[in-house]
Amino acid sequence: MSLEVRTRHSEALFEFLWCPVCGQEVFTHIPFEGVFCKNCNSQVELQESRETRGYEEAVLACFDSATTWNLHVVEKLRRDLPDGAARVKVFGEPGAYQVGWWSPEPGEYWEPVERGEFEDADVSEEVSHLT
Repeated sequence: MSLEVRTRHSEALFEFLWCPVCGQEVFTHIPFEGVFCKNCNSQVELQESRETRGYEEAVLACFDSATTWNLHVVEKLRRDLPDGAARVKVFGEPGAYQVGWWSPEPGEYWEPVERGEFEDADVSEEVSHLT
């Protein structure tokens, strides 16, 4: 008997996603634990959407900041998620993904970090070893 392995989500989806806590685009898969942002350790869980609106793929990416490290120390390089979690719906197909919506909706009290938003930020000497 052999074990069949199914790829549920394409690598192109992970190339499109970015972390709304720190803005980085690199994720690490730890078997039996989950998928985490390599920069800040926020967890992301992918779920298939119930409706696709005619797109090849529709996925909910659920981010959780419970595992995020140093969130309180480097506030200028990370932005906490409202109530510790946020979801984004991604529509499209490899090479043509787009964001459908965020939940909770970005507004006055919360905005997801944009892709690469903190790349040029200076890290002070006192916290550089913590990032």
